[in-house]
Amino acid sequence: MSFLFGSRSSKTFKPKKNIPEGSHQYELLKHAEATLGSGNLRMAVMLPDGEDLNEWVAVNTVDFFNQINMLYGTITDFCTEESCPVMSAGPKYEYHWADGTNIKKPIKCSAPKYIDYLMTWVQDQLDDETLFPSKIGVPFPKNFMSVAKTILKRLFRVYAHIYHQHFDPVIQLQEEAHLNTSFKHFIFFVQEFNLIDRRELAPLQELIEKLTSKDR
Repeated sequence: MSFLFGSRSSKTFKPKKNIPEGSHQYELLKHAEATLGSGNLRMAVMLPDGEDLNEWVAVNTVDFFNQINMLYGTITDFCTEESCPVMSAGPKYEYHWADGTNIKKPIKCSAPKYIDYLMTWVQDQLDDETLFPSKIGVPFPKNFMSVAKTILKRLFRVYAHIYHQHFDPVIQLQEEAHLNTSFKHFIFFVQEFNLIDRRELAPLQELIEKLTSKDR
Protein backbone atom coordinates (compact mmCIF):
# COMPACT_ATOMS: atom_id res chain seq x y z
CA MET A 1 0.00 0.00 0.00
CA SER A 2 1.07 3.56 -0.38
CA PHE A 3 2.07 3.81 3.30
CA LEU A 4 5.15 1.78 2.34
CA PHE A 5 6.40 4.87 0.56
CA GLY A 6 5.54 7.30 3.34
CA SER A 7 9.10 8.38 3.99
CA ARG A 8 10.07 8.52 0.34
CA SER A 9 10.20 11.44 -2.03
CA SER A 10 6.68 12.69 -2.58
CA LYS A 11 7.30 13.16 -6.32
CA THR A 12 4.49 11.53 -8.25
CA PHE A 13 3.88 11.33 -11.97
CA LYS A 14 0.22 12.39 -11.72
CA PRO A 15 -1.58 13.91 -8.71
CA LYS A 16 -2.29 11.37 -5.98
CA LYS A 17 -5.88 10.10 -5.86
CA ASN A 18 -7.17 10.52 -2.31
CA ILE A 19 -9.92 8.47 -0.71
CA PRO A 20 -12.11 10.78 1.44
CA GLU A 21 -11.30 10.48 5.14
CA GLY A 22 -14.21 9.22 7.21
CA SER A 23 -15.74 7.31 4.27
CA HIS A 24 -16.27 3.56 4.37
CA GLN A 25 -13.66 3.17 1.61
CA TYR A 26 -11.18 5.04 3.80
CA GLU A 27 -11.87 2.55 6.61
CA LEU A 28 -11.28 -0.31 4.17
CA LEU A 29 -7.98 1.25 3.11
CA LYS A 30 -6.92 1.51 6.76
CA HIS A 31 -7.91 -2.16 7.28
CA ALA A 32 -5.77 -3.14 4.28
CA GLU A 33 -2.80 -1.14 5.55
CA ALA A 34 -3.08 -2.73 9.00
CA THR A 35 -3.23 -6.23 7.48
CA LEU A 36 -0.31 -5.48 5.18
CA GLY A 37 1.68 -4.41 8.21
CA SER A 38 1.56 -8.01 9.40
CA GLY A 39 3.75 -8.93 6.42
CA ASN A 40 1.41 -11.65 5.11
CA LEU A 41 0.44 -10.42 1.65
CA ARG A 42 -1.72 -13.46 0.82
CA MET A 43 -3.90 -12.66 3.84
CA ALA A 44 -3.80 -8.92 3.20
CA VAL A 45 -5.46 -9.18 -0.21
CA MET A 46 -8.38 -11.37 0.90
CA LEU A 47 -11.85 -9.84 0.95
CA PRO A 48 -12.59 -8.84 4.56
CA ASP A 49 -15.60 -10.57 6.12
CA GLY A 50 -18.90 -8.97 5.20
CA GLU A 51 -17.41 -6.51 2.71
CA ASP A 52 -18.51 -5.83 -0.85
CA LEU A 53 -16.13 -7.21 -3.49
CA ASN A 54 -16.60 -4.22 -5.83
CA GLU A 55 -15.73 -1.80 -3.06
CA TRP A 56 -12.67 -3.82 -2.05
CA VAL A 57 -11.44 -3.93 -5.66
CA ALA A 58 -12.12 -0.18 -6.04
CA VAL A 59 -10.14 0.79 -2.92
CA ASN A 60 -7.19 -1.38 -3.92
CA THR A 61 -7.24 -0.19 -7.55
CA VAL A 62 -6.96 3.42 -6.34
CA ASP A 63 -4.11 2.42 -4.08
CA PHE A 64 -2.22 0.58 -6.84
CA PHE A 65 -2.64 3.63 -9.08
CA ASN A 66 -1.06 5.77 -6.33
CA GLN A 67 1.79 3.30 -5.82
CA ILE A 68 2.65 3.00 -9.51
CA ASN A 69 2.30 6.75 -9.87
CA MET A 70 4.94 7.20 -7.17
CA LEU A 71 7.24 4.46 -8.46
CA TYR A 72 7.17 5.76 -12.03
CA GLY A 73 7.61 9.29 -10.68
CA THR A 74 11.01 8.26 -9.28
CA ILE A 75 12.36 7.16 -12.69
CA THR A 76 10.82 9.67 -15.14
CA ASP A 77 14.26 11.24 -15.72
CA PHE A 78 15.40 7.89 -17.17
CA CYS A 79 12.28 7.18 -19.24
CA THR A 80 12.49 9.59 -22.16
CA GLU A 81 11.54 9.79 -25.83
CA GLU A 82 15.18 8.98 -26.65
CA SER A 83 15.72 6.08 -24.21
CA CYS A 84 12.28 4.53 -24.75
CA PRO A 85 10.98 5.36 -28.26
CA VAL A 86 8.45 2.52 -27.94
CA MET A 87 6.45 1.25 -24.95
CA SER A 88 7.98 -2.15 -24.37
CA ALA A 89 8.57 -4.80 -21.73
CA GLY A 90 11.69 -6.51 -23.03
CA PRO A 91 12.36 -7.38 -26.70
CA LYS A 92 9.25 -9.58 -27.13
CA TYR A 93 6.51 -7.26 -25.87
CA GLU A 94 5.46 -3.91 -27.29
CA TYR A 95 2.31 -1.98 -26.38
CA HIS A 96 0.34 0.41 -28.59
CA TRP A 97 -2.11 2.86 -27.02
CA ALA A 98 -5.88 3.09 -27.60
CA ASP A 99 -8.57 4.12 -25.13
CA GLY A 100 -11.61 3.40 -27.31
CA THR A 101 -12.82 7.01 -27.03
CA ASN A 102 -10.26 9.65 -28.00
CA ILE A 103 -7.88 7.20 -29.68
CA LYS A 104 -9.78 4.30 -31.21
CA LYS A 105 -7.09 2.80 -33.42
CA PRO A 106 -3.99 1.67 -31.45
CA ILE A 107 -1.05 4.03 -31.96
CA LYS A 108 2.65 3.32 -31.58
CA CYS A 109 4.23 5.86 -29.25
CA SER A 110 7.14 6.32 -26.85
CA ALA A 111 6.98 4.85 -23.37
CA PRO A 112 6.66 8.24 -21.58
CA LYS A 113 3.84 9.21 -23.95
CA TYR A 114 2.11 5.84 -23.52
CA ILE A 115 2.37 6.00 -19.72
CA ASP A 116 1.09 9.57 -19.74
CA TYR A 117 -1.92 8.48 -21.82
CA LEU A 118 -2.42 5.45 -19.56
CA MET A 119 -2.20 7.23 -16.21
CA THR A 120 -4.41 10.10 -17.43
CA TRP A 121 -6.97 7.56 -18.65
CA VAL A 122 -6.90 5.68 -15.32
CA GLN A 123 -7.23 8.94 -13.41
CA ASP A 124 -10.31 9.84 -15.47
CA GLN A 125 -11.90 6.47 -14.64
CA LEU A 126 -11.14 6.83 -10.91
CA ASP A 127 -12.58 10.35 -10.87
CA ASP A 128 -15.81 9.24 -12.55
CA GLU A 129 -18.40 8.92 -9.75
CA THR A 130 -20.60 6.71 -11.94
CA LEU A 131 -17.76 4.16 -12.18
CA PHE A 132 -16.05 4.62 -8.81
CA PRO A 133 -18.74 5.94 -6.44
CA SER A 134 -17.24 7.34 -3.24
CA LYS A 135 -20.53 8.03 -1.45
CA ILE A 136 -22.11 5.40 0.79
CA GLY A 137 -25.17 3.75 -0.74
CA VAL A 138 -24.33 4.66 -4.33
CA PRO A 139 -24.16 1.35 -6.23
CA PHE A 140 -21.30 0.31 -8.47
CA PRO A 141 -22.24 0.00 -12.15
CA LYS A 142 -22.82 -3.45 -13.68
CA ASN A 143 -19.68 -3.11 -15.80
CA PHE A 144 -17.49 -2.10 -12.84
CA MET A 145 -15.46 -5.32 -12.69
CA SER A 146 -14.64 -5.24 -16.41
CA VAL A 147 -13.49 -1.59 -16.07
CA ALA A 148 -11.36 -2.48 -13.02
CA LYS A 149 -9.80 -5.42 -14.93
CA THR A 150 -8.85 -3.12 -17.82
CA ILE A 151 -7.32 -0.59 -15.40
CA LEU A 152 -5.27 -3.27 -13.61
CA LYS A 153 -4.19 -4.88 -16.92
CA ARG A 154 -2.86 -1.50 -18.06
CA LEU A 155 -1.22 -0.65 -14.73
CA PHE A 156 0.63 -3.98 -14.95
CA ARG A 157 2.28 -2.71 -18.14
CA VAL A 158 3.93 0.13 -16.21
CA TYR A 159 5.42 -2.38 -13.73
CA ALA A 160 6.56 -4.50 -16.72
CA HIS A 161 8.21 -1.52 -18.41
CA ILE A 162 9.99 -0.43 -15.22
CA TYR A 163 11.32 -3.94 -14.54
CA HIS A 164 12.49 -4.58 -18.11
CA GLN A 165 13.79 -1.18 -19.13
CA HIS A 166 14.63 0.73 -15.93
CA PHE A 167 15.67 -1.73 -13.25
CA ASP A 168 19.24 -0.36 -13.10
CA PRO A 169 18.13 3.16 -12.05
CA VAL A 170 15.66 1.58 -9.61
CA ILE A 171 18.66 -0.16 -7.95
CA GLN A 172 20.73 3.06 -8.03
CA LEU A 173 17.89 4.90 -6.32
CA GLN A 174 17.59 2.06 -3.76
CA GLU A 175 13.92 1.59 -4.67
CA GLU A 176 14.03 -2.10 -5.60
CA ALA A 177 12.60 -3.30 -2.25
CA HIS A 178 9.67 -0.89 -2.65
CA LEU A 179 9.13 -1.92 -6.26
CA ASN A 180 9.23 -5.64 -5.41
CA THR A 181 6.87 -5.29 -2.44
CA SER A 182 4.44 -3.19 -4.42
CA PHE A 183 4.48 -5.55 -7.40
CA LYS A 184 4.14 -8.64 -5.20
CA HIS A 185 1.12 -7.10 -3.46
CA PHE A 186 -0.35 -6.23 -6.87
CA ILE A 187 0.15 -9.78 -8.20
CA PHE A 188 -1.32 -11.43 -5.09
CA PHE A 189 -4.33 -9.16 -5.40
CA VAL A 190 -5.01 -9.85 -9.08
CA GLN A 191 -4.42 -13.58 -8.54
CA GLU A 192 -6.81 -13.70 -5.56
CA PHE A 193 -9.71 -12.33 -7.64
CA ASN A 194 -8.56 -13.52 -11.10
CA LEU A 195 -8.42 -9.97 -12.46
CA ILE A 196 -5.73 -10.23 -15.16
CA ASP A 197 -5.49 -12.93 -17.83
CA ARG A 198 -2.36 -15.07 -17.42
CA ARG A 199 -1.24 -14.23 -20.99
CA GLU A 200 -1.12 -10.54 -20.10
CA LEU A 201 1.30 -11.35 -17.25
CA ALA A 202 3.74 -13.17 -19.56
CA PRO A 203 6.37 -10.36 -19.70
CA LEU A 204 7.05 -10.84 -15.96
CA GLN A 205 6.12 -14.51 -15.58
CA GLU A 206 9.53 -15.60 -14.23
CA LEU A 207 9.58 -12.78 -11.69
CA ILE A 208 5.99 -13.55 -10.65
CA GLU A 209 6.90 -17.20 -10.02
CA LYS A 210 9.98 -16.16 -8.05
CA LEU A 211 8.08 -13.61 -5.90
CA THR A 212 5.09 -15.84 -5.21
CA SER A 213 6.73 -19.27 -4.83
CA LYS A 214 7.78 -18.58 -1.22
CA ASP A 215 4.21 -17.84 -0.18
CA ARG A 216 2.35 -20.84 -1.56
